[in-house]
Amino acid sequence: MTSQVSSPAGKSDEASEAVVGEQRAPHIVRTGATEKEIRRLDRVIIRFAGDSGDGMQLTGDRFTSETASFGNDLSTLPNFPAEIRAPAGTLPGVSSFQLHFADHDILTPGDAPNVLVAMNPAALKANIADVPRGADIIVNTDEFTKRPMAKVGYAESPLEDGSLEAYNVHPVPLTTLTIEALKEFGLSRKEAERSKNMFALGLLSWMYNRPTEGTETFLRSKFARKPEIAEANVAAFRAGWNFGETTEDFAVSYEVAPASQAFPTGTYRNISGNLALSYGLIAAGRQADLPVYLGSYPITPASDILHELSKHKNFGVRTFQAEDEIAGIGAALGASFGGALGVTTTSGPGVALKSETIGLAVSLELPLLIIDIQRGGPSTGLPTKTEQADLLQAMYGRNGEAPVPIVAPRTPADCFDAALDAARIALTYRTPVFLLSDGYLANGSEPWRIPEVDSLPDLRTPFATGPNHALADGTEVFWPYKRDPETLARPWAVPGTPGLEHRIGGIEKQDGTGNISYDPANHDFMVRTRQAKIDGIQVPDVEVDDPAGATTLVLGWGSTYGPITAAVRRLRAAGETIAQAHLRHLNPFPRNLGEVLGRYDKVVVPEMNLGQLALLLRAKYLVDAQSFNQVNGMPFKAEQLATALKEAIDA
Repeated sequence: MTSQVSSPAGKSDEASEAVVGEQRAPHIVRTGATEKEIRRLDRVIIRFAGDSGDGMQLTGDRFTSETASFGNDLSTLPNFPAEIRAPAGTLPGVSSFQLHFADHDILTPGDAPNVLVAMNPAALKANIADVPRGADIIVNTDEFTKRPMAKVGYAESPLEDGSLEAYNVHPVPLTTLTIEALKEFGLSRKEAERSKNMFALGLLSWMYNRPTEGTETFLRSKFARKPEIAEANVAAFRAGWNFGETTEDFAVSYEVAPASQAFPTGTYRNISGNLALSYGLIAAGRQADLPVYLGSYPITPASDILHELSKHKNFGVRTFQAEDEIAGIGAALGASFGGALGVTTTSGPGVALKSETIGLAVSLELPLLIIDIQRGGPSTGLPTKTEQADLLQAMYGRNGEAPVPIVAPRTPADCFDAALDAARIALTYRTPVFLLSDGYLANGSEPWRIPEVDSLPDLRTPFATGPNHALADGTEVFWPYKRDPETLARPWAVPGTPGLEHRIGGIEKQDGTGNISYDPANHDFMVRTRQAKIDGIQVPDVEVDDPAGATTLVLGWGSTYGPITAAVRRLRAAGETIAQAHLRHLNPFPRNLGEVLGRYDKVVVPEMNLGQLALLLRAKYLVDAQSFNQVNGMPFKAEQLATALKEAIDA
């Protein structure tokens, strides 16, 4: 879904996330025989929650798409169980989708929902603790019967025992209304019930004046082979809209204006991190004039990249779903040897299996992208929850001295640029490169400005074409490990090129010739040279946002950018002075990082791990980096970070 935005203003760094749902001046409209008030808000946070089979991810995705087309800034947080079909009506089976949208620049999916749509008792119980007093709760009363309530420990109905008095509860018999609306379609009760999520979507679309045409088009496309199901879903969607318009329980609807001042002029679309990564890899292949080869084994939350890239053969992309993680990276490295941009996608457990081949890529000095979409661990851990605890694994998780550059995107849209940056490093320096995304970025979404092709970097890299070294007797030969004096990269020789025959393998090579060598001095030289090549990679200096001469710096990496920035805005709005910096390049670090850290009395490093970046900073720069850590499978909340940073400032 794309939208045009025409505004000269860039994203505001001054916008505050301290006020949720600020009301603008209301106005009244007449609908049929009734008058309904429309209240203007600056932002809203909605959470759809239900059973895994209730279609909450689809509902949230459709609401997000229409919100993106309307021109709001937005941020999303899908949250679902790891099981394909967790037990129905149980707390472990609850799936939710949170959407934060606004008429200004926002950075996070929001700390707490203004509106909770609870499709059953389990959804209510699993989410009620996050809902602030005074918020709206829409409940499907048809599910609040004895058996579903007993499954989650409700002895009495929370709709009747007074426990929800602090909220604006809207009891809606979603199932009954949906079945009634679909009578004419001749569907079974079970088939009709499946459309109740579309009824809920229609109701919320009315409440927040969302466009409807896109959803109806989507439903007819999705169920094109079953037109009766398509029309039933459209009918349920319209019934939900009409219910909101006519019922007295919803006397007010809300309006959130487009965020026309939050974006530079351009064409935008809503994009998730994994989709942005996929597009970035395609763009990297085009800009390098190389075929892209993905060797991958499906693993949550990285599988979407394999699914997406498999659709783009027309852009020279080949995808190979391997029998295991080791085969996937082996094929990708073989493709790099053959002259392609080799890519492998995985998560933490897969990185462990790929480590030997990553070491081989270090030894062979070939370009290779290792995309790690981090998730909760160790072992299988929390497959559908987020974490950023693979940093030390990416840095050191191989035998021997095997340095690998590390790049980390900070937002879903930034995954596109990070993929291009990782490809630049891999191709220029002939090295494997880690790209560390995570489940929060992968599944979350935000508006993305579609770049002009002319603005993308030129990634073309010449292959070796002939001899590059003259022996003492004048004979011209090809040395596979003769290095570029600036980058220390060795030549990239495509197999089959006449005169460029050379050995490959994991045994140590002699400098220059590439012959097998067990010489201690040569091994020492090769180890130090490979390290020097990584240390010499050109990365931009880290930029510091410090408008007031602060003494405390908050430094983050990866997906913590949104919550950190939102927390910093809150503190500055309250009169506090604090500086902020964020790292994309984690190996090598930016050259000015040591100088930046030395400017501040206190350095706070929030991470969704137990302090891995802080450990690296302490070791390299001897700074007293203070960790603030969370490993509960969820992203930081802005209020939580603001409190911790205020304590650090005052300490």
